[in-house]
Amino acid sequence: MTRTIKIKGMSCQHCVNAVSKTLSGIDGVQGVKVDLSKGEATFEELKPVDDALIRDRIEKAGYELG
Repeated sequence: MTRTIKIKGMSCQHCVNAVSKTLSGIDGVQGVKVDLSKGEATFEELKPVDDALIRDRIEKAGYELG
């Protein structure tokens, strides 16, 4: 299943790389694409991934779900 989430706080390519690496490190997530101009990330969910886990990882990386 393809999911798109809004992410606040990204301002540069470093942010895009950090968010991509963070999401790619979650078990069950693959094919992460981060769009800086839209402030969102799209990825394939191979199995159900808990929203709280995604939120926690994004926040630990210094960003916020929007």
